[in-house]
Amino acid sequence: METNEKMYKGFMISGFLGLFFTLLLIGLTVFCGIMGSVSWIFIVLAVICGILVFFTFPGYTIIEPNNSRVLLFFGKYAGTVTKTGFYWLNPFFVKRRVTLRMRNLNIEPIKVNDKVGNPVMIGAILVWRVKDTYKAMFDISKSVDEFVKIQSDAALRQVAGMYAYDSNGNAADEEKVTLRSDNNGEVAKKLEDELNRRLAMAGVEVVESRINYLAYAQEIASVMLRRQQADAIISARERIVEGAVGMVHLALEKLEKDGVVELDEEKKAAMVSNLLVVLCADESAQPVLNTGTLYQ
Repeated sequence: METNEKMYKGFMISGFLGLFFTLLLIGLTVFCGIMGSVSWIFIVLAVICGILVFFTFPGYTIIEPNNSRVLLFFGKYAGTVTKTGFYWLNPFFVKRRVTLRMRNLNIEPIKVNDKVGNPVMIGAILVWRVKDTYKAMFDISKSVDEFVKIQSDAALRQVAGMYAYDSNGNAADEEKVTLRSDNNGEVAKKLEDELNRRLAMAGVEVVESRINYLAYAQEIASVMLRRQQADAIISARERIVEGAVGMVHLALEKLEKDGVVELDEEKKAAMVSNLLVVLCADESAQPVLNTGTLYQ
């Protein structure tokens, strides 16, 4: 993407060297002030040196690591300084500080509709930094932090509406990516791409983004909880029945193989029924002693 950012390559000296010249001017000002009684020329020199001392102080600047200074010369962009240290520059420069450090933004949970229209509460956290100081300073009207916050909220709403909250137990949707089952990070990657697209105009780069809060909205939370409980019960019942049928089949094969007892089809059906009742019941089976025969 095109950028108007440029590194400042104009006059810039070490701040310690500039400080030496400032002290030199101060000493010269004092000396000329003392010698003013000898000649009016010394008074003029003292005034000139004093004015020069006054104008040298705004030229000093300290740049910490991962910080920068955007330089303006009477409203005109002169460049950006990112080299760390203590420097003296043109005192007529307006030096605006722009940090290049990583920053976190915690997007508070907001209510949105997912792909199928269910209202959900979703929140996210992202790590971002300024990549282009010119855009961050001059291409947006408000502060970078406020711009990132507003655009992040909009991006989260858009991405959340592209996916369903959950598969709702539908076999056809089991393989589809949902907000709740984003194991491969597709939703997070989509959110990061959308954020980078929106924030590029402000010279901001999103390093990482993650959904850190996800829940159904309060008005449907209880209904969805009952649905999840029903799904869990059905799934457990399926496992129980599957295991019980396997155990009954194994029992019949074992009895027949070892010749313990010979059972006709009706007796097998009765045994299967009793075993399934015992194995699939929610409560422990109560033993019943049969003193007659199977047909009585």
